[in-house]
Amino acid sequence: MAESVYKVIELVGTSSESWEKAAAAAVMRAGQSLRDLRIAEVSSSTCRSKTGNVVAYRAKLKVSFKYEGGE
Repeated sequence: MAESVYKVIELVGTSSESWEKAAAAAVMRAGQSLRDLRIAEVSSSTCRSKTGNVVAYRAKLKVSFKYEGGE
C-alpha cells in the first residue's frame, strides 16, 4: 500500500435551520475546492440568539484531505 499524507484544516459552517445543515454546508463547500476530501469531524457547535430565539447555528469542523503539495 502506498503511503499518503493528509492535511487537516478547520472550517465553520452556518445555517439558519440546524447544526446538521451547518456541518453539511461546510463539507459541501469544501468539496467544491478540495480534492480527495476524506473526513469531517465536528469539533464544536454553537448558536447565535436574538431576543431569546436562535437565529443561526454554527458548526466548527476539522476536515482532512489528501495532501498533494510540492516542496
